[in-house]
Amino acid sequence: MLRGRLPFLLGFLACAAAMAVALFYFQRHLGLEPCPLCIFQRISVMVLGALFFLGLLFGPTGLARRLFGLLLSLAALGGIGIALRHLWLQYGSHQELGCGPGLEFMLENDPLPKVIADVLRGTGDCGEIVWSLFGISIPGWTLLLLLGLLGLSLGILFGRER
Repeated sequence: MLRGRLPFLLGFLACAAAMAVALFYFQRHLGLEPCPLCIFQRISVMVLGALFFLGLLFGPTGLARRLFGLLLSLAALGGIGIALRHLWLQYGSHQELGCGPGLEFMLENDPLPKVIADVLRGTGDCGEIVWSLFGISIPGWTLLLLLGLLGLSLGILFGRER
């Protein structure tokens, strides 16, 4: 089953690959600028990547390993919630989303709780599907990644050490 540092390595590599695709393919090659919800999803993947990297470095055992598993699971669940909200705005809300300011502008002019609420409310950019593969948009693929990382995190949390 899951043992040692291997799950941490796999999780870190998955997060690094996802960020490379987001930055180099979507943003640089295709010229797609991320909407605020996309940025929040990227942050959740980066947090997961950092936690997996720390687990890889330290190789925690016992209670420390379970703590890493819990933190990873919580971070994955947060990202899953954001991705689900994004998918709801794209496919299910059928509401007209108005244009909104960029995340940088909001962070400079509003308190953080208001920024988070405004981002989760969504803007016109968040409801637009600009790329898909097999009928699945970018937040859909991000959701699949995060579900896989959640499974890996739960394996770290509840798996037996050998």
